[in-house]
Amino acid sequence: MNQKEPVIKEDIEAEDRHELISLMEPLTIGAGSQHRGTLTDLAFDLARKSAGFQRSLPAGLLAALADLVRAMNCYYSNLIEGHYTHPVDIERALKNDYSEDARKRDLQMEAKAHIAVQKWIDEGGLRGRAFTSDGIREIHRRIYESLPEDLLFVEDPRTKERVRVMPGEPRRRDVEVGRHLAISPGAVPRFLQRFEEIYSRLGKTDVILSAAASHHRLLWIHPFLDGNGRVARLMSHAILLETLETGAVWSLARGLARNVQAYKEHLAGCDQSRRNDLDGRGSLSEEGLAAFTRFFLTTCIDQVAFMESLVQPERLRARILVWAEEEARLGALPRKSGAILQAVLYRGELGRGEAAGVVGAGDRHARRIVSALIEKGVLTSESSRAPLRLAFPAALASRWMPGLFPDRAE
Repeated sequence: MNQKEPVIKEDIEAEDRHELISLMEPLTIGAGSQHRGTLTDLAFDLARKSAGFQRSLPAGLLAALADLVRAMNCYYSNLIEGHYTHPVDIERALKNDYSEDARKRDLQMEAKAHIAVQKWIDEGGLRGRAFTSDGIREIHRRIYESLPEDLLFVEDPRTKERVRVMPGEPRRRDVEVGRHLAISPGAVPRFLQRFEEIYSRLGKTDVILSAAASHHRLLWIHPFLDGNGRVARLMSHAILLETLETGAVWSLARGLARNVQAYKEHLAGCDQSRRNDLDGRGSLSEEGLAAFTRFFLTTCIDQVAFMESLVQPERLRARILVWAEEEARLGALPRKSGAILQAVLYRGELGRGEAAGVVGAGDRHARRIVSALIEKGVLTSESSRAPLRLAFPAALASRWMPGLFPDRAE
């Protein structure tokens, strides 16, 4: 950071212009809405398909896939914000292997922070609190307290001053996003309280149906000076994880990033005022909210289907075994490495003592194969004695899971 640039910390008083809470109504698609039936059908379809996919995966594969999806979620969520960090570089950051380029290193650290927060969510850290003001602030705090200094500053568009973002702290100044002038900073706690009151009391079906609405309304409140998009997507991830029991094996962020223009247009559409008497009864457009809900749920269903197609057992097994055979021919892996991988794929995990029987060789040769596969990053284990399970290294994503990430840009 250039120390000559003016820097302001958020120590100003947050003005409350006493906006009415009703300004962000409707918060849900009402029971009497003309859109309710179609959207409820989509919510049920998503619940059914997500549960079926999650149940189809053996435990060992489920854990490996969840690890990969964290990197995928991080990559695509940051890409929406214009921050490009390839999954290979994200994976390196998780091993504390950072680029010598300062900007790339900062983005690697940002990615690492994002993954740590999602891991905390996936392990239940936000369970029951995704809609709460405290939970939302904790997501933001956990991301920003781990960021490098240069990523903690934003520029005030009017004064051009650099303002420091305080981790987990609501903004204390006005912000404008596109054509949307967010509520006054002092009003943020009141609107977050209403947000929590409405969404935290919904039943399971209504939570799924309202996932898009809560996503937009959090962005509409715009509680933080920076990072609202990432926080909203992580909140939505937590909601879907808990309500659908997704196993964290598919990514909403991927679908939103691949349709980013439509995503942003729908968010802008939700910002619009009620058009006429047929457009709901709130201050904001119910038609816009329904259109975004349809887009959101359809995007989720598409991502479940995409991941399900990638991990169809026979196809995934074929891709992995072809890779193992090629590596063995090149001398990069010992012979019969594919047998170990095949056993792990079928069983979900493999005890180390079973490896020799799988390859039909002595313990020494079996240990050599296992060590080579661990070094390649395709097998992992919690300890030297724990069972082996599959891992999905980002460097092999294009071979094992084609279409998951774009090819690396040089």
